[in-house]
This record gives sequence, C-alpha cells and structure tokens, in this order.
Amino acid sequence: MATNTSLEERIAAVEAAITELQKQVANTQPTNWLQQITGSFKDEPAFEEVLALGRAIRQGDESVLEAQDEL
Repeated sequence: MATNTSLEERIAAVEAAITELQKQVANTQPTNWLQQITGSFKDEPAFEEVLALGRAIRQGDESVLEAQDEL
C-alpha cells in the first residue's frame, strides 16, 4: 500500500502544480510585441542608416540598393 500512497501524493502534487499554472496563465495580460521592442534600437548606429535606406526605397530611389551592393 505504500506505493499507492506515494502515487496518490505524487498525483496530488501534480494537480496542485497544474492549478497554479492555470492561475498564472489566467492572470497574464496579452502583450503587444510592438510595444515590447519600441525603442530597443534607438542607440544602434546602423538603425538610422536602415531607416534612411528604407525611406529612400519607398520614395523610389532604388539606387541606394546598388550603392550598398558595391560595398
């Protein structure tokens, strides 16, 4: 019978852990991934260059791509 008691204790522990995890999942707020990364590249020197290149491409200046290929 000792094995049964041990098994019952183990199942009770698993059930308690599941209940705790369910509470944690229920209390989490949905996160907006964009808000999490906003500003994360502000101190990155290459970021300004990426923005400028993207702006140039959107405005139709695709010569910036050719200039980058030559580097």
